[in-house]
Amino acid sequence: MAASPPVRRRRDPERRIAEIIDATERVISARGIEGLTHRAVAEEAGVPLGATTYHFATKDDLIQAALQQAYGRYAALLKDWVARRPDLTTNQHVVLLTDILMECFGANREYQVLEYELYLAALRRPALRPIVDQYTEATLGALLPYVDLSTARAAADAMQGLTLRGLSSTHAPSRAEVEDILRRILTPNPALPAPTEAAGS
Repeated sequence: MAASPPVRRRRDPERRIAEIIDATERVISARGIEGLTHRAVAEEAGVPLGATTYHFATKDDLIQAALQQAYGRYAALLKDWVARRPDLTTNQHVVLLTDILMECFGANREYQVLEYELYLAALRRPALRPIVDQYTEATLGALLPYVDLSTARAAADAMQGLTLRGLSSTHAPSRAEVEDILRRILTPNPALPAPTEAAGS
């Protein structure tokens, strides 16, 4: 009696796509956007080169998938952060946001560098800009439970600038400097006109 042929295991395309995107992030983290190639991703993921080009035809497709995945993590983190902090005083808000920024320069620096590599790729890749817009909206959404829209915009832009400066400069901003900047933005100023709905248009 002839032996039955071995059962060929079906590949899970969704799992392979996820492995390729994860590998893309690792390659960018190690080599930067300029070091990203299909071959490098295939080697990192342990898949044939043809698998990467089949699912992601171009280098820009890989970058877009990685940026979308990074955004998904970022949005989920912000949603959880807000859910666990329904009420904050101005000082608590300043201290907690400063904690986040200081972690960007320390324990989370490697991940932040990866995220900014992907984020800044949108400078020359218009297809990525809608995802960058999602980042902006998510950041504003995480600030709006505590402050008005104008203040949220100012704080979001300040945090982005501080993060980029801290990652790119010789020395990151000190905790005292970050707290001072955020406190000036987040502390209500009675001398300013009250926010109006037009500010959100």
